[in-house]
Amino acid sequence: MNASTSEQSLFLLKMRGPQTAQQLAALLDITSMGARRQLEAARDKGLVAFEDVADKVGRPSRRWQLTPAGHARFPDRHADLTVELIAQVQALFGDEGLDKLISARERSSEAAYGKLVDVRLDLAQRVESLAQARDGEGYMAHAEAQDDGSVLLVENHCPICAAATACQNFCRSELAIFQRVLGGDCTVERSEYLLEGGRRCVYRIMPVDVSSAGL
Repeated sequence: MNASTSEQSLFLLKMRGPQTAQQLAALLDITSMGARRQLEAARDKGLVAFEDVADKVGRPSRRWQLTPAGHARFPDRHADLTVELIAQVQALFGDEGLDKLISARERSSEAAYGKLVDVRLDLAQRVESLAQARDGEGYMAHAEAQDDGSVLLVENHCPICAAATACQNFCRSELAIFQRVLGGDCTVERSEYLLEGGRRCVYRIMPVDVSSAGL
């Protein structure tokens, strides 16, 4: 099996979610048979699984997606060590000590993002700058401009997922941090959440309608 193509297949499933063999074949510029072989080999390793989804017309389509083992192929910032350190901090310093640690991390993140996001730029450019910062931290992030004027900040991976699962306070203030960094002319809401069963985390950034704000 071509290692490069197999890794690309896993990467595409991570970034795009469930795909058919035909869709992967088109993205990888290989035959449908070649894509199926890649997927079947990955299934034999426990990295992917499929679900047959009934379409409106015709027979069900087979959609492939990553298993937990497949997701684990991507960077996790030494998950086991992180979870162990969280437990030790909590044991030594209690919930208050852990809260101080998380608050310090939040201040550091906000300061770093603030240096990279120029509030004088338009909203799409600001979100793009924030996405680049998050991508550099391992979140596999990108920005998507929408027809209604909003912009999505899409994070296909969570490099601190193990830590966030062990202590969800690690995610508690991301919305507030993003809001402060992006400025007061927009609102930020989370539309998909990995820890609530979503495939990824997605934040919807909406411009504030200044004309109606004073009504």
